[in-house]
Amino acid sequence: MWFDSPADVSRRLAGVDYLSDDAISTSVFLAAALGKPLLVEGPAGVGKTQLAKAVAQTTGSELVRLQCYEGLDEARALYEWNYKKQLLRIQATSADDDIFGEEFLLERPLLKAIRATTPTVLLIDEMDKADVEVEGLLLELLSDFQVTIPELGTITAARKPYVVLTSNATRELSEALKRRCLYLHIEYPTPERERDIVLAQVPTITQNLAEQLARTVATLRALELKKAPSVAETVDWANTLLALGRDDLDEATVAGTLGVVLKHASDHTRAVKELGLPDVADR
Repeated sequence: MWFDSPADVSRRLAGVDYLSDDAISTSVFLAAALGKPLLVEGPAGVGKTQLAKAVAQTTGSELVRLQCYEGLDEARALYEWNYKKQLLRIQATSADDDIFGEEFLLERPLLKAIRATTPTVLLIDEMDKADVEVEGLLLELLSDFQVTIPELGTITAARKPYVVLTSNATRELSEALKRRCLYLHIEYPTPERERDIVLAQVPTITQNLAEQLARTVATLRALELKKAPSVAETVDWANTLLALGRDDLDEATVAGTLGVVLKHASDHTRAVKELGLPDVADR
């Protein structure tokens, strides 16, 4: 049993500085209790990947991560054969030798997670960046916790991994994939919760400064920005202010450190204009 209850999830995640809410804790608990993959969707930077890492950390599990990207294929996601080793074997012996045995198999993240005998969290990160064909590759694993290798047969999980898929919703995932998962949507936290996250991640910061940061970031996200600040960038901002010895987030400080949370020139220009900040470039 991974967790005893949603309350147990909240308590244990808080122990590794991941501040959960009721929806997150319930979803994490149910995914474990029902043995179902958990699909976590939401904007970039709201803590989706960190959730999987926190689950692994608090349960003492190994984290196996498959980072998705355009062009990802079976050889990088599931397995491939060591062709060089196979060729050497053929040259050294007869062509009748079996060159599709375990010694020639190269595990990739999906196969590694399926064959693990110890507690494992499988993170399939940014699923929406992969091609649609990769979703088809995942269906057998997500529904039956097994994979089929033609030369070796079907490999069933020795111990079911805890599976977390994340998506930034840049494209719609297939209904077939969604059917196999529990679904959790995470939005940017409220200013109050983000303040608490900052206090947990940066324990030396004052509550007043953490509140100012959380309110300012919420204001920035309300603007029409190309890339809204992530929670991780809020934490970076907090550490930046401490490094500079600042204990107050006045307009000059905001203007001088905007580059920590806004990474596009157009966003910086909009923030300066909309918030009425001094433009440090003019100084």
